Order: sequence, then structure tokens, then C-alpha cells
Amino acid sequence: MSTNDEGFKIAVEEARKSLREGGIPIGACLVSADGKIIGQGHNARIQRNSAILHGEMSALESAGRLPASAYRGATMYTTLSPCDMCSGACILYKVARVVLGENNTFLGGEDYLRQRGIEVINLNHPECKDMMTDFIAKHPDDWFEDIGEC
Repeated sequence: MSTNDEGFKIAVEEARKSLREGGIPIGACLVSADGKIIGQGHNARIQRNSAILHGEMSALESAGRLPASAYRGATMYTTLSPCDMCSGACILYKVARVVLGENNTFLGGEDYLRQRGIEVINLNHPECKDMMTDFIAKHPDDWFEDIGEC
């Protein structure tokens, strides 16, 4: 897994798209075991006034209704360590691997994913970290709302 993977490139572009829309710069892309893009999306809580549209949830939503077998062996690429909700969705659908851009600005449910047998790979991608660091500095209230903090 590397920053050159198509799924990761799409996740980063989705994060950029969210930022351009005035949202939180987190993107995700779900890739099947055979390398097909199943779904992609970005955090749209602000843009769509949503309680749950984190990047990973948006990617799953864009995939539409699929049989459980479609997720077996899949990889969820995400620009940020997934929160408990998004980690839970990956566990529910038995995604095999989560590849994240960074976990310096937020450390989510990585240990829980590993405990449930999901491989977690952190690419420590500078652009992902810079986008989040800048966003959090400029919009702390939106960020804390997104992660469920007061």
C-alpha cells in the first residue's frame, strides 16, 4: 500500500473537494479485493447538514446497497484515522484493510480495527496532515463538532 495507489489518490482528491466546498477535508475511497472502485466520498456534514456523513460513511453510501460479499477483502482508503463510527462500519462490513493518510491530528479506532482482524496502514502523508492542521486551526468549532467534542 502506498500513496500511489489509485484508491488513496481518490481519497485525497475527495478531501480537497470537501475543503473547496467549505467542509472538513477528509476523503475516502472503498476498493474491492479485485481492485475495483466500489465507492468514494468526503466528509459532508457541513455541506449537507448531516449527522453522519464522515468521509468513510460517504464512500459507503456512494457504493449503494451491495451484498456482504462485495466488501470481503476490500480496502478503505481514508485521509484521516477513522473515528469510532467509521471504524464500526468497516468492521460491520468486514473490510479487510484500512489505509489512512495520517493519525497525528486525530487518532481514531485503529486499535479496535486491529483487534477485529483488520489490517491498518498509516501512510503519514504530509498533505493530509497539513490540510487537517490548517482546517482545525481555522475552524476549531466545526472540527470539535465533527468528532463529538464540546
